Amino acid sequence: MNKMNNQIDFAKLTLMDALDIAVLIEHEAAERYLEFAELIGDRYRGDAGDFFKEMAGYEVLHGESLAQRRKDLFGKTPRNITAEMIWNVEAPDENRPRAFMSVRQAYEIAIESEEKAYNFFDKALAHLTEKETRELFEELRDEEAEHKKMLVQKLLAIPQTEGPDLTDEDVDEPSEF
Repeated sequence: MNKMNNQIDFAKLTLMDALDIAVLIEHEAAERYLEFAELIGDRYRGDAGDFFKEMAGYEVLHGESLAQRRKDLFGKTPRNITAEMIWNVEAPDENRPRAFMSVRQAYEIAIESEEKAYNFFDKALAHLTEKETRELFEELRDEEAEHKKMLVQKLLAIPQTEGPDLTDEDVDEPSEF
């Protein structure tokens, strides 16, 4: 099956289309991380909200780098790929953040997202026919593996007791006096 994600026919994918997919994936992930940061809020310096803002920044930088690469190669040629065609490739699952989330839990979400992106690029490779497109997707897949590796290393350095790790059920409702 050539269509892995909505209407994309990977067998016909061009390098320009592949770059557009990559840019849109990074943009969507950055937006989702910012949504998470806003939802969680600022409780303390270095909390899960701060981590999600940091992740959004990394996704923006990667997206800008890919967008510049696309512009250098293809100028202002209109895109054939839309955001609707790549929904939820690398972006963390929308239902994952919650109040009182620890930084460790935030890292776990980011690691899962890098795995999702890795799997997307890896599965797409089986359908790609254009050499340059295959090379780009191999590069992107390998970058996602490297991102995961870096996140895992940082996660391992965080003490098990770092920050709150409560579920919403752990928080008692305020008592009435």
